[in-house]
Amino acid sequence: MTCIFFRERVCLVSEILERRRNMKIGVTQIILGNDSLDETLQLCQDAGYEALELVFGEGRDLDVNMSDDEVRGVRERCDEAGVEIGSSIGQYAERGSLLSLNAGEREKGQRNLARSLEIAHVLGVDAVLLHPGQLTAEGTYEQAWDGMLGVMREMASAAEEAGVAIGIENVWNKFLLSPREMAAFVDAVSSPWVGTYLDTANMMAYGFPEHWIRGLGSRIVRVHFKDFLRKEHRFVPLMEGDTDWSGVMAELRGIGYDSYVIHEVGGDRKVQVEMARRMKQIVAL
Repeated sequence: MTCIFFRERVCLVSEILERRRNMKIGVTQIILGNDSLDETLQLCQDAGYEALELVFGEGRDLDVNMSDDEVRGVRERCDEAGVEIGSSIGQYAERGSLLSLNAGEREKGQRNLARSLEIAHVLGVDAVLLHPGQLTAEGTYEQAWDGMLGVMREMASAAEEAGVAIGIENVWNKFLLSPREMAAFVDAVSSPWVGTYLDTANMMAYGFPEHWIRGLGSRIVRVHFKDFLRKEHRFVPLMEGDTDWSGVMAELRGIGYDSYVIHEVGGDRKVQVEMARRMKQIVAL
């Protein structure tokens, strides 16, 4: 069974990579505040971003409750602007947590993920970002693991039906703190439709992105670019921290990753234009 699962994952990743031969740079709406879609697309055109991570939320320009026709309209606007949609997120105001021992909170998190998959399917996007929620001191680590694992196994079939991979992000939530642990969790779900959305800086306070890339391999479905300065324990603009970008790019190419790289660095328009320039430098390494 394990061999069949890994063959399925490799085949799925190969199909995705075949469609995207060139690594393309992009920006996520997570760090663009209340910018409208039109303003975001204009930024992409002006700065040279090839892709965009869309964020659908309640009360946003891109509302999570949009009809399918309205979501298709979003896709059309991106296509007209010549900007690809690399990934997407859909979230209600009540996000819940897949790590909570409270079934109601897990259900809220699952509802968000289900809607995220629905929107991505209508958009024609094949990956969504998943923030699992925050781990608390309540209960045991194993209970949080089992609770989230149960949800992910259930949602894997929905992801397959939608044709959308779920990327679990390594975030500062006190959960899945090593590449070995992340790999074990993804493998326990046992579906090629559940993988990792790798953030290159979120582990740098206690680890190295190179280890995560080597350890996760084909489990990586998308990548966020960030940078981190260890001596000051803070995120910094790309190429101003301790990230060995040549090493990161070599490792990504070594596992055959050739999909979108989306940066998640906050800042005004000038900063966003500069980050596009630096991303082009990084992917050329």
